[in-house]
Amino acid sequence: MTFVVTGAAGFIGSKLVEGLNRIGVDDIVAVDNLAHADKFRNLVRYEIADYLDQAELASALEGLSGAVEAVFHQGACSDTMESDGRYMMENNYRYSARLLEWCQEEQVPFIYASSASVYGAGPEFSEERRCERPLNVYGYSKFLFDQYVRRMLPEATAQVAGLRYFNVYGPNEQHKGRMASVAFHAFNQFAAEGRVKLFVGSAGYGNGEQRRDFVHVEDVVAVNLWLLRSGTSGIFNCGTGRAQTFNDVAAAVINTVRGTRASAAELAAQGLIEYIPFPAALEGKYQSYTQADLAQLRAAGYDGRFMSVEEGVAAYVRELTRI
Repeated sequence: MTFVVTGAAGFIGSKLVEGLNRIGVDDIVAVDNLAHADKFRNLVRYEIADYLDQAELASALEGLSGAVEAVFHQGACSDTMESDGRYMMENNYRYSARLLEWCQEEQVPFIYASSASVYGAGPEFSEERRCERPLNVYGYSKFLFDQYVRRMLPEATAQVAGLRYFNVYGPNEQHKGRMASVAFHAFNQFAAEGRVKLFVGSAGYGNGEQRRDFVHVEDVVAVNLWLLRSGTSGIFNCGTGRAQTFNDVAAAVINTVRGTRASAAELAAQGLIEYIPFPAALEGKYQSYTQADLAQLRAAGYDGRFMSVEEGVAAYVRELTRI
């Protein structure tokens, strides 16, 4: 049977293809948009059966009838600064709804990428309507699709599961440009300039002390594959359950490169961490704190552990150093 992975040449999608290969699955239809062709590199090491452009999938679905085991829908416009709302809603909402409708008709499990951006500035991050206040049209597109899922779940004919990804980092994100993770940018800044730049304090946080739930992509893949095995439906947070500072990320990068164990304060005193002004363009649109509430995921039966920033970023930096 065939597995469909959308966004397959992207960051999480390509790592999910790798994860499927690890469990012996290579009958995979990879769906993506290679307008930015360099993303193909993310798939070179992995095995797939076919490739479809994003625009071809709708017309190809009829030919896939009866042959699909599951759909992992990772494809989306993920640029939180995108200002074209029509484009965002077509790509992230309508496209997702059409694919879900086909899966329900075919009784095919549908596991999709939502986002912690639905929570906006927080301060609570549990999968409840009262906590959901997106700050941008990207977050709104993800929120609206989650609402669509909630309405249809009581009458679902097959598994439907959404994962609200928090700040994912790790291999295969190099094509994302400004939307790549803090860890990726910190590594490249340190390699190029000998220092890591972080924002000065904002929203009541000190310099570099803004906090996010940073989750390694391998842990994200593990949750996706668990959902496939378990058949569990619902909308779940996907993060570590603990917020860590941007200073923690910078320190993990620098210490791994240098083989040291210095604190962020010590690194800043040495000029290896530099604090820069907060961009005006991000005022009112920035999450200064996120932390996944994992109660629902744990209650559903997921018992895997998540890497800390110190563990995950160190592993990522070692891989980046080898590339």
